[in-house]
Amino acid sequence: MTSLPLIPVDPDAPGARRASMPPQHLADLDLAGRKALVTGLGEPAFRARQISTHYFGRLVRDPAQMTDLPAASRARLADQLLPRLLNPVRELACDDGATRKALWRLHDGALVESVLMGYPDRVTVCISSQAGCGMACPFCATGQAGLTRNLSTAEIVDQAVYLAGVAASGAVVGSPARLSHVVFMGMGEPLANYNRVVAAIRRLVAPAPEGLGLSQRHITVSTVGLVPAIHRLASEDLSVTLALSLHAPDDELRDELVPVNQRWKVSEVLDAAWAYAARTGRRVSIEYAMIKDVNDQPWRADLLGRLLAGKLAHVNLIPLNPTPGSRWDASPKPVEREFVRRLRDAGVSTTVRDTRGREIDGACGQLAAAEDMGTDPAGNPSA
Repeated sequence: MTSLPLIPVDPDAPGARRASMPPQHLADLDLAGRKALVTGLGEPAFRARQISTHYFGRLVRDPAQMTDLPAASRARLADQLLPRLLNPVRELACDDGATRKALWRLHDGALVESVLMGYPDRVTVCISSQAGCGMACPFCATGQAGLTRNLSTAEIVDQAVYLAGVAASGAVVGSPARLSHVVFMGMGEPLANYNRVVAAIRRLVAPAPEGLGLSQRHITVSTVGLVPAIHRLASEDLSVTLALSLHAPDDELRDELVPVNQRWKVSEVLDAAWAYAARTGRRVSIEYAMIKDVNDQPWRADLLGRLLAGKLAHVNLIPLNPTPGSRWDASPKPVEREFVRRLRDAGVSTTVRDTRGREIDGACGQLAAAEDMGTDPAGNPSA
């Protein structure tokens, strides 16, 4: 087994390297905070509600379109409340336009990704919570890149607002025109950026104009298993779904695939997940990437079934989207089907994730890696 270094799980902790954070944005503040800022600029408090209605209610991010704000005030309010956070680098589409992946450059040059996925009954966006990731999972493109920094609350929220605007434009044919679901499964470990992620969730679920007005039950937060943070999330009085990236049912393999397991073992992580389910009443999603000849053996399916039987859990098997040059590959379909059969025979609810975006570097971190290497998604030199 290869022992990989554990990166500090809280880059904001004392002694951690300080990164350059973006300017404050209205999405960093609740409505009361926005009103205080606006009145401090000498504007009436109701201007905060006006500009918030544009951003969260109408999905307008361009101050020039906010024509109900006085021209004399618009630039100053925009400068203080709507600084540009996400600069588009690439936006690619596939699956007949139902999947759209955006690559953003942040104010300090860091790269992050977000994905919009349209279905007949819903529109889901997958957003990033960090630039890069410090969890060092060897089969993950983001993990290979390492951690650059945490994102601000507004940098997280702005991804969802932008893609909600794409959906509202009717660009995703055959899907509703309203964003309904958000998953924190993009770049980074959400619970390693705990305070800002929880603040972003509160912004996403608050009714407009304070927030985007999504259902808490339509928010999913993924984690590799930061046990103290899982317990803390359970106490937040939020009804979001917890998605646990397990990837192996035994400590020997999980120590290699998910290095944080060297700190919190499978039994501890699952106990925290069951405590979360008991506190919130929400079924835990167990994420399991199917990796050829690594974690897809029948005996591991049986072990996973024994660990999950009778629990409030659902297994989401993920066909691995290999990264360029990686030694990891997806499990063959017959192996995948046998894994599913064994889990279901154990009484464990199991599905295989719909594979989206392979031709546009759909795996998290691949598009950013291609940009850093100066190639296009096919690996050819970019212009």
